[in-house]
Amino acid sequence: MNTPDLTSPATPGRAPLAVLLTGVFLIVLDFFVVNVALPSVQRDLHADDTTLEWLVAGYGLAFGGLLMVASRVADRWGRRRMFVAGIALFVASSAACGLAPDPELLLAARLVQGAAAAAIGPTVLALIGDVYAGPHRVRALAAYATVMGVAAASGQLIGGVLIHLDVAGSGWRAIFLVNVPIGLAALVAAPRLLPESRVTGAPRVDPTEAALVVAALTALVLPLVEGQRQGWPLWTWASLAASAVAAELAWTRGRTLRGAGVPPLVDPAAFRSRPVAAGILGQLTLFTGMAAYFLVLALYLQDGRGLGPLASGAVFTAVAASYMVGTRSATALLGRYGARLAITGAALAFGAGHLLLLGVVEQVGVGGSVLWLVPGLAVGGLGMGVALSGLVGTVMGSVESHHAGTVSGAASTVQQVGNAVGVALVGIVYFGRAGDDVAAAFDASLVYLIATTVAVALAASFLPGRPASRRRPETQGPSVTVSSSSSAAV
Repeated sequence: MNTPDLTSPATPGRAPLAVLLTGVFLIVLDFFVVNVALPSVQRDLHADDTTLEWLVAGYGLAFGGLLMVASRVADRWGRRRMFVAGIALFVASSAACGLAPDPELLLAARLVQGAAAAAIGPTVLALIGDVYAGPHRVRALAAYATVMGVAAASGQLIGGVLIHLDVAGSGWRAIFLVNVPIGLAALVAAPRLLPESRVTGAPRVDPTEAALVVAALTALVLPLVEGQRQGWPLWTWASLAASAVAAELAWTRGRTLRGAGVPPLVDPAAFRSRPVAAGILGQLTLFTGMAAYFLVLALYLQDGRGLGPLASGAVFTAVAASYMVGTRSATALLGRYGARLAITGAALAFGAGHLLLLGVVEQVGVGGSVLWLVPGLAVGGLGMGVALSGLVGTVMGSVESHHAGTVSGAASTVQQVGNAVGVALVGIVYFGRAGDDVAAAFDASLVYLIATTVAVALAASFLPGRPASRRRPETQGPSVTVSSSSSAAV
């Protein structure tokens, strides 16, 4: 078995963890913080609807498409070195986003941000495992889970506050520029506080497999974002077909590599377990509705109701608070009711929240008190938290130990790709009707979002029905995995 070649402190303190969690906070926050700034970006840079979609979907696509490749490279090149390089690139691309004079440069910098996030993300958990052991590791993972959850749940509010403060007239640019001093501090501290580690004998990245994976993802998202604006020309349908072909070729290449004794990026053998396969499918369908939900909700609140970024961010706290309750309740619910019932119920609760919002918006349009939205937001957030934590925990609790790394990396990739695809799909629905009526566009988007929650419930029906506590005696271990992984997924 490969073992890390590293030197780490015998009794590590909190300083290394603080550096690592700073990187995690930045990459998770930047996925969600941009939603609240989209209307301001559109007005200031005269950006079209497609650019707004790419600012969200492009980040997730670059992040998810390169994540597994970055993880493999980090094992060979050095995890600390990859973390530092990722932070440096993230700082530079954040500065470029904040200073971008036009939509094209902003989008290009945003894609680089996603690539930088892919370099940072997989190295954090690996370095936590290198630095901390025993109870120290458990506490480090708990802190990791908390920071990830807070970054995801508070992104809209933090963005609203930064835009409202308008420091030095920066406006929306502050959501990117704030990363620069924080990232520089982590960049200075990382070489002093983190050990270097690499995996002896780690396999190389197969260029053919990596290129096929990236090609499949790009060929899928590109026509979904650009198709409606261009009237769905022939190339968009050809691209979708090419995506399926590239995905099949990537899968076949992985099987060939495995047969030759070379670990592929995606090992087909890791997904033979029904709970693993169903759980990964459930995560994919769930994430096609999560980032999409945050996007259209932010646009409805600002473009439709005329709320400013701060007020819009404050509304999101109804989702954030109930989401955090859901993630913390998931382990107990799975232990009592089993994965199938608990996750199916949570997915339907997420859909019920959308249905409540749909009823309110159909009655009041863009008028009435914003408090009428709170019940739907709270119910949806609760279901989302339980479903996400339950799916990730079930997958990681069911996977064989020697496949844990492959499945974890694949799950993270699926989550980011689901975000990108979901934003592209909901963009087709929302922007196709927003020019006439924002409320009608939001209603149509909610119908799409309800469909995604039904798909999650269908995937969950293939999960184990017995309570996890009866099936696996080591309930304490998976509970830590559920919490940390669920937050990471967001």
